[in-house]
Amino acid sequence: MKTFTLKVIGIKKETEDTITLCFKQPALRKVKYLAGQYLTLIFRVNGRRYIRPYSFSSAPAVDQLLEVTVKRVLNGIVSNHIHDAVVIGDSIEALEPMGDFICEKLTEQVFLWGVGSGITPLMSIAKQILATTDKTKVNLIYGNRNHEKTIFLNQLHDLQKLYPEKFVVKHFHTQTKINHNIQGLIEGRIDQDKALNIIKQLGHSNDAIHYICGPAGLKESVKSVLKDNGVLENHVFSEDFELVKDPKDFEIIQTQNIKLKFSNEQYDLEVIKGKSILESALDAGIELPYSCQTGNCSTCKGKLLQGEVKMIGLSKDREDLLPDEYLICCTHPLSNNVYIEI
Repeated sequence: MKTFTLKVIGIKKETEDTITLCFKQPALRKVKYLAGQYLTLIFRVNGRRYIRPYSFSSAPAVDQLLEVTVKRVLNGIVSNHIHDAVVIGDSIEALEPMGDFICEKLTEQVFLWGVGSGITPLMSIAKQILATTDKTKVNLIYGNRNHEKTIFLNQLHDLQKLYPEKFVVKHFHTQTKINHNIQGLIEGRIDQDKALNIIKQLGHSNDAIHYICGPAGLKESVKSVLKDNGVLENHVFSEDFELVKDPKDFEIIQTQNIKLKFSNEQYDLEVIKGKSILESALDAGIELPYSCQTGNCSTCKGKLLQGEVKMIGLSKDREDLLPDEYLICCTHPLSNNVYIEI
C-alpha cells in the first residue's frame, strides 16, 4: 500500500464543528484521485496509531490543493485531535486514495442526496461534474439543522451563481423555526414523501444517476422511493461511513480465543463478542493494516487458515474475495480454533 507525506498549508473553518484541511501536493509524486474518493490519514495519539478515512471535498479538475473536511465527533479521538492539535505546517502520513463512490458514468441528470457531513464527497462530485461537462444537470438535496450547521453553504451559493442553469440546490432544515422566505428551503427531514416530491418537482428522468451519503434513514428513504419509481439499482450509489449491525447477527457469536499471524509473528488474541477481529487486534496493540472499517476496501483482508468466521455488516456483496478471504474489520469468529493470516 502506497503512503504519502502531506503538508498542511491551510485550515478552513466551515462551521462551528467542521474544518477543512488543505494539503499541498507532493512535488515529486503527485496524489492522483477521483472525485468522491477518500484519503486515509494516519495519526499517533498518546502512543497509539489511529487510521481514519476522510472524503475529499476537493475535486481534481478544480482544486490545486488536496482537501478533506472533518467534523468534530463527540468522544472521537481522531476528529478531536485534528481539530485541537493539527496546525498549518504539520506533515501527516496518508494512504493512497481509495473508494468506489465515484461518478464513472454521467447522464443528463445527477441527483446528490446528503445530510450533514455527508455533503463532503458530494461536494467533490458536484464540482467535478460542473467543471467538466455541459451536458449534465446536478441536483443537490441537502439536509441540515439550520444554515449555521450547513457545511459549504457559501461555496454552494457561489456554485449556484456560477452555474445557474446546471446546478440546483434544495435545502432541508429540521430546526423548529425556519425562514420560509428563503428560496429553495424546505422544512423537515428528507423522508420518502419529500424525496418523491423532489424528484417530481425536478423532472426526474428514467436514466438519472443518484448518489446518497448520510445516515441509514436517508438511504432507506431515498432508495425506497427510487425503487418504487423504477430506477435501476446500477443507477444508485451510496457511501457508507459505518457498518450497520443487526443484533440478530450476533446471536450465534461468542467470545473466542483465536490465533493471528501478521508480519511473520503469531499472536494469541481474545475476540470479545461484538468486536471484530480488527478491533480486538488494535485494542491489543497489534498495528494491522486497515482503512475504511466498513468492509468497502480490501486493506484489512486476511486469509482464513483454520476454523469458522462470519462477516457482519457488509452493505454490499464482495464478489472479489476468494472463499478463504475475509475483511477482518467486519469478521467475527464462530469457533475457538480460528487461525487467520494477514
